[in-house]
Amino acid sequence: MERYLDIFKASYSGYWNYLVNEITSFHWDNYFYGLLIVSVVVWGLELLFPWRKQQKIFRKDFWLDTFYMFFNFFLLNLIVLIFLSNTAEAIFNDLLAFAGLQVSNFQLMDVDALPYGLGLVVFFLVSDFVQWNTHRLLHRVPFLWNFHKVHHSVKEMGFAAHLRYHWMEPVVYKSLLYIPIAIIGGFDAQDVAIVHFFALTVGHLNHANLGWDYGPFKYIFNNPKMHIWHHAKVLPKHTKYGVNYGLTLSIWDYIFQTDHVPHDGRDIELGFTGDETFPKDFFTQEMYPLKSKK
Repeated sequence: MERYLDIFKASYSGYWNYLVNEITSFHWDNYFYGLLIVSVVVWGLELLFPWRKQQKIFRKDFWLDTFYMFFNFFLLNLIVLIFLSNTAEAIFNDLLAFAGLQVSNFQLMDVDALPYGLGLVVFFLVSDFVQWNTHRLLHRVPFLWNFHKVHHSVKEMGFAAHLRYHWMEPVVYKSLLYIPIAIIGGFDAQDVAIVHFFALTVGHLNHANLGWDYGPFKYIFNNPKMHIWHHAKVLPKHTKYGVNYGLTLSIWDYIFQTDHVPHDGRDIELGFTGDETFPKDFFTQEMYPLKSKK
């Protein structure tokens, strides 16, 4: 127990120092200013090439989503995720040690042994596929869906809606992502930063007020015209849980036949059944899954 308490202290002091350094210094893989730059650029594209021309510049819930964006990107890590991630890793390693094993026993490959570009692609594909499956779980498991409703409560799409989600979601994502990433092993902070910023940019674009599908590349990369159907309030008859689960890549949906882009979805209604009574403010939305009995 004392060891985990030390992890708790080190996690918070270490991340707090990291956060202060991110805000007060500028470097190419700076997450704070990276988020600002990506957000401003994508917002600028929305203003230059709006798909829904009647949508206001400061759309419905613009400021709520902006708060979510910074809260989830930085404060959430400080409050919850760093300690949970470090503790989960320590518990997993302790359980393996108790069984006389270690993570290296399960490592199938070392991406450092591959050519740099290939190793980065492997890391990206594995992490994106795991997250695609995790996203499906958020829709199929009622307990998890109650948390995911926060993200689907968006009624007008815009770049900042990308990071409107309940704090429990990244706990689920990171927990399920830990083992497969540990199995491939060998990636460093630079790899994580490259993949992170690429996924952040694509995610912002997916939620932006843009009518793009990237032409033939739509079968590889998720895009605004595809992702808006994931947020459709009325689901197609052939599915009960949802469609277009892709985060960065759309290829998984086409491979596993969960794709659905029947026509131009520019003006479809967004949300979910019963969203009329869903909370409208941050704190009530955060408490909703804990109070809901369904």
